[in-house]
Amino acid sequence: MASSVEFTEYVCGQAEGAGKVSYRRMFGEYGIYLDGKFIGVVCDNQFFVKITKAGEEILPECPKEPPYDGAKPYFLIEELEDRELLCRFLRASFEELPVPKPKKR
Repeated sequence: MASSVEFTEYVCGQAEGAGKVSYRRMFGEYGIYLDGKFIGVVCDNQFFVKITKAGEEILPECPKEPPYDGAKPYFLIEELEDRELLCRFLRASFEELPVPKPKKR
């Protein structure tokens, strides 16, 4: 089941306190970016974030599941209503993730 743009925009709206949040359609689902850095995906109207040590410290009980068959596990963010916690979690995870490599032309 593909994700809805409405759910994706809701996720981005809840996360906007962490920085500039954007999304890009990818294979029927959506990639989520924070300040231009890929941080997670919306698959089947669920929000998944790349696993980091910083994220683990903030949400130690957060479930980890692959967003689709064959994928590595991601944090499955089930609680989107607490914007302050979500933004703190995303910002900490963002800081730990590597800077994207420039595209070759």
